[in-house]
Amino acid sequence: MNLQVEDKISFERSFTKEDVELFTKISLDEGNHHITPDEQGRLVIQGLLTATLPTKIGGENNVLARTMNFEFLRPVFTGDTIFCEVTIEKLEKQANNRTAIMATFTCTNQKEKQVLKGNFAGVVL
Repeated sequence: MNLQVEDKISFERSFTKEDVELFTKISLDEGNHHITPDEQGRLVIQGLLTATLPTKIGGENNVLARTMNFEFLRPVFTGDTIFCEVTIEKLEKQANNRTAIMATFTCTNQKEKQVLKGNFAGVVL
């Protein structure tokens, strides 16, 4: 494991109409705002689709999450570019040769407005 306390891991992503359509099929979250474009031709992205951003970083580091807390601050639309930054807050060796982890995250849009924040905890396998 190469993670250290205070590490910051980041990446960005833009969601497409196709991403929203696929997530709608998988999640069955069929709110009208996810299906019908607004006056600018955009769809609102499901909150849990936006929440896949910090889970990507957990997945890349082989984290098995036990808890995840999300605070959705403003809507994300198709075409928005979302920057996600995860900060490793705690790493603690366990007797079973695993490492407990706790991290916080923030996601901001291309206008530098925070759209999502939260934290997760689990173990690094």
